[in-house]
Amino acid sequence: MGSACATHAAAPTPRPATANRKEGPAISTTSALSSTTLPIPTPDGVADAFVARPDDGRRHPGVLLYGDAFGVRPELEERARELAGHGYHVVVPHLYYRQGPAPVIDLPAHIGAEIRPAVVERLLPFLEEALVTERIVRDAGAHLEFLTGRPETAPGPVGVVGYCIGGALALRAGTAYPDVVAAVAGFHPGFLVTDAPDSPHLGIPALAAEVHLGLSGNDMAPEAIATLEDAFSAAGVRSTVEIYPGTVHGFTMADTDALHPAGRRLHWDRLLALLARNLPSAA
Repeated sequence: MGSACATHAAAPTPRPATANRKEGPAISTTSALSSTTLPIPTPDGVADAFVARPDDGRRHPGVLLYGDAFGVRPELEERARELAGHGYHVVVPHLYYRQGPAPVIDLPAHIGAEIRPAVVERLLPFLEEALVTERIVRDAGAHLEFLTGRPETAPGPVGVVGYCIGGALALRAGTAYPDVVAAVAGFHPGFLVTDAPDSPHLGIPALAAEVHLGLSGNDMAPEAIATLEDAFSAAGVRSTVEIYPGTVHGFTMADTDALHPAGRRLHWDRLLALLARNLPSAA
């Protein structure tokens, strides 16, 4: 397995985003929030997860949020709180729970370009263990069972969003559990199209969800993008695959040098619209 989130294919010719952009940050609609860390039972042990939701006594639509290779940290916790502020019950599972609770290594407050390769190298053993397809599917089943079984989650289907490697996990969750997942989003995703016999894109015919993939200019080669789009089209999956202009891999992450404020705002626009179209209302 290559250096996840560290090296990428040559940049494809950009296809600019066309939807209207908001020039300010996403505006939360709920002021009172509750957040905590909870255990998720899995077939391989207990995974800790960061959970955020509106604290208003209502049941809110569920969203499973898979992070990037760096794992659960303040940046992802704040991402979950912001999404919860829009009326969602958000669960961020710790992917490396087999090695212990998060964090499995000490992460700097800012993961700059000069230290990023070394941090990724330290995480590679954990990544390689966590990204075995059978484990991804087992874990996703446990994550979804936990999310849909919580009394704070509204009845009905849920959404799954992923960043970097989390994009592949989100797609696998949608293909493995189509009766549960109604929306799948991946931002600066990796490993969606590979040479493996179980490449994530090969499961696309099983999807029932609507999919949005927000790519940077260096996430995927043009041939891989075409493969994805052909697979979505052949399966009749509602989907958009969009390159966000001017961005590089990791553009939504404020604790890295890759942050692109306009790309991050556009990601919120796309994600919130996708979830609003496909998930139930609060109860």
